[in-house]
Parts: sequence; C-alpha cells; structure tokens
Amino acid sequence: MDIQRTILWVVFSLSLLLLWDNWMRYNGKQSMFFPTPTQQEARPGAAGASPAAKSDVPQATAGAQAPAAVPGAAAAVKGEVVTITTDVVKAEIDTAGGELKRLELLKHKDTVDQSKNMVLFDAGTKHVYLAQSGLIGGNFPNHKSPFVAKPGPRTLDGKDELQLVLESEQGGVKLVKTYTFRKGDYAIGVKHDVVNNSGAPIAPSVYMQLVRDGNKPEGESQFYSTFTGPVVYTDAEKYQKMEFEDIEEGKNKHVTKAADGWVALVQHYFVSALLPPQNAQREIYTKKVDNNLYSVGTILPMGTVAPGATGSMAAQLYAGPQETDRLEKLAPGLDLVKDYGWLTILAKPIFWLMDQIHKVLGNWGWTIIVLTILIKLAFFPLSAASYRSMAKMKTVTPKMQSIRERYKSDPQKMNQAMMELYRTEKINPLGGCLPILVQIPVFIALYWVLLASVEMRNAPWLGWIQDLASPDPWYILPVVMAISMFIQTKLNPTPPDPIQAKVMMFMPIIFSVMFFFFPAGLVLYWVVNNILSIAQQWVITKNIEAGKTA
Repeated sequence: MDIQRTILWVVFSLSLLLLWDNWMRYNGKQSMFFPTPTQQEARPGAAGASPAAKSDVPQATAGAQAPAAVPGAAAAVKGEVVTITTDVVKAEIDTAGGELKRLELLKHKDTVDQSKNMVLFDAGTKHVYLAQSGLIGGNFPNHKSPFVAKPGPRTLDGKDELQLVLESEQGGVKLVKTYTFRKGDYAIGVKHDVVNNSGAPIAPSVYMQLVRDGNKPEGESQFYSTFTGPVVYTDAEKYQKMEFEDIEEGKNKHVTKAADGWVALVQHYFVSALLPPQNAQREIYTKKVDNNLYSVGTILPMGTVAPGATGSMAAQLYAGPQETDRLEKLAPGLDLVKDYGWLTILAKPIFWLMDQIHKVLGNWGWTIIVLTILIKLAFFPLSAASYRSMAKMKTVTPKMQSIRERYKSDPQKMNQAMMELYRTEKINPLGGCLPILVQIPVFIALYWVLLASVEMRNAPWLGWIQDLASPDPWYILPVVMAISMFIQTKLNPTPPDPIQAKVMMFMPIIFSVMFFFFPAGLVLYWVVNNILSIAQQWVITKNIEAGKTA
C-alpha cells in the first residue's frame, strides 16, 4: 500500500471537508465540528443573560424603536444629534440618552462600496451597533434620559483633542458625561461625573455597554469564516469569546466579577472595547435585549456619594481597527481580539516579523513575498528531504506499477513486494509526508496572520492590486496559482490509479476557483510559496535523475 499517497488523500479530503464546513457555518447552517456561529436572524426566545446582568440596567433601544418609560423622564425622548469630527473618526452622539449611535472610520473604506468610509457603529434599520452608558442603583439618569449638550468645538480645528460635555439631571442627581476625542486616536475617553444634589447619600453604579445585532458584517467572504461576537478578558480567566447564539440560548459562560479586564465586540478587522480603570471592582454581563439584538457590558460601583459631593468614573472606549501596536498600548490582552485561533503562539511572532519587514520595505505586498522567502529558507532542509523522497518515488514508479500488475489479485504479496522495493531502493514511504506535516502548523499560522491583519486592508501592492484584503480584481494571481499547482502535480510521482491521477490533475482548477474569492494577500503568499517549491523540487528531481542516469 502506498502510505504516502494515502496520507495525502486523507489531508486533501479533510481540507475539502473543512472548507465545506466553513461555508456552512458562514451561511448559518449547523457545523459538523464547531458551535453554530452567529445567526443571521435571531429566533424569538427567552433572553439568555449572565448572572451579572442586573435587571435594573435599562433595555437597549435602537433605530426607530421608542424608548420605554423611565421614572422621572418622558416616555419618549427626542434628542439632538451632535456630530464630532477628528482626523480618523466622525462620531454622532444623540442627546437622547447620550449614546454613541454612529461612528464612521475616515481612514478605512467600506467593504462593499469602496467609495464610502467604513461605518462601525450605526442605528439604521439594517444594522444596529451602539455604545451606551448611564447610572443604576436608583432614580438616576441613564441611556434613555434626555441630556443637554454644552456648547463647544465639534472639530479639532488644529488642536490635539476636543470634548463633548452632556448633562442630565433626574431626582436631584446630575450626571455629567464627557466624551474626549484625540487627534489620530480611536480611543475615546468616557468620563461620568455624578453630582449629588438630592439631599441624601446615594450609591450609584456606572454601567457601560455595547449593543449589536447578531448579523455578520456585510461583504464577508463565503469561503472562509471569521469570528463576530462578544469577548470578555480578565487577568484570571484570560480571553473568553462567545457566539451570539450562546447568549440567545442562555449558554453564555464567562467570568462575571473581576477587578480588572475589559469587554468588547469583535468582527473581522475591527473591534469596539470598553476599558474601565484597572484595580476597580466591576461586574460583567452579556444578555439578549431584543430579537437579534445583544449586549455586553460592565457595571462599576462608585461607592457612596454624600449630599453636595461629586463622584467620578473614567474609562475608555476603543472603536476602530485591530492594529496590534494600538491595542497593545491600551490594555493587557487587548491585542488578542486579533483572533489567530489556536495557533496564536506561532502567529504572533510571525506578525512581529512581518511588521519589522514592513518598517523597512513600506509595502505589505513585498513584505508578504520577503516573509514567504524567509520561511521557505527556514524550512529548506525539511522541504529538501520531502522533495528528495518524492523524487526517488518518481524514479521507481514504473517498478511499483509492475508490482501492482503482477500481484493485483494478492494484496498481501503486493505489500510485501512493495516493502522489499522500498528497502532495496532505500526509500522511506513516509519521507515525503513527515517533513511537510512538521511545517503545516507554521503555514496555517501564517494563513491566519494574513487573514486577520487589518494592516492588509486597503493596502496596495502594485499595479492592479490596490487592496491586499480583497480578491484579485483581474484574477491574475489565482490563474498563476493554478498554473503553479499544475506544474507541481507534474513534478510529483504519477498516481497508479487512473481515477486518482485525473483527480490530481483537476485539483489546480478546483483550488484556483476557490482562490478567486480569497484575499489577494493570501493568494500572493501561496503563489510565491508554490514558485519557490517548484524551483526547489525541480532542482532536486533533476539531480536525482542525473545520478540515476550516471
């Protein structure tokens, strides 16, 4: 039995199975291997909430839906929308609740329509994504209360920062909510000052929450799956992520109390994260707030505020791209939202190396090419061993064919003759597979680095490739990849089974069709890797054939 081909067939079959499974997961079907992903339209059902999701946190409202009645406030509040513009964001904050209802990222283009900017937060009819905050623990202002915006600048106008101050008073308790925007920064300061004019001591808690529908971002490819959903991080439990469907079904398991950490909503390339101060006790919750609408948030007790006194709680809201340098500086573990999966331990150093190369070259396309060459050089001895084994197998293919014909009615004698042939020719039937298996984790890690890195988004290479995170618009790279795979197939030993041989010939076509829809950066990596592999394999094969002839 040809053990090498059997293993390769198993790997190939599993690859196709996983690709199919990813396609099923993306379209909301039940996965064969993983928990069901984000659903496109949530089913009606009981709200699943973590134990820390206190009942006195007001339910989120979005779009045209009117807010429910709040004690001491009008049943329906119509607010003014204040627009703040910096060099990197354009934010719209509604004085009805003081919520951040729209956030446009001015340095990033929309996935579907490249003529528009990326909109992360929105309160439209098709997509809901909001940042809300307020007070609980009494008849206090919350994200349904009317606020008044204080006069002040609404653009930077050459300055490094600007503030939007909102005030709301309810039951003698005044909440001053201050948003601070800084030049070149996606981190927004969110400060809550509580002024107690009620004449009695109060013990309010600040809640901050991110509210989002359960839909995948528009423009996501159907040929690979990326995570969209809430995550929780603490020093004790580390990184915990959950699907929206887990919340829907009440299966959202995560830490509920801590003195550190953060909560976030993650999607491909982008993240919004609430970053409370460290060493401050907080409760953490996730819950369903409406059909296909979910929240993740944190509750921070302010302690007792005496009559006439003021209590304060400062935090940050990061809403922007998953850029490693920015995330690492903001909070411990925040860079983990750049989800490399179970190979993070390999992926992070690979991205670090990419970043160092990019600092020299200044172009992510050439960075991918140089990185691929470096990795290929690092694995040169293993690859050479694999190609030498395959080259030897190719030279004895006629003898193997002869043995199969001679003993086709006696499998036992066929296997014995094959093993004798391997011993005579000094061939290890696994010699071509084992070196490849050792390299697989590194190449999978590199795949996830290229897929998850927002740095590739809207990054040009040359000529027709103006966005390495989008498919090749002229399909040149997928075609070159198909040609390179066809050449590799010709360099490999011909399978003895005619059907197997035909399937192997069609593999380049199958994979090239799939890669039509993959990001150009990923395809560029595969093309360069294939070309280097062909050159190495061709040289080794020719040397072995020349040795046999001599």
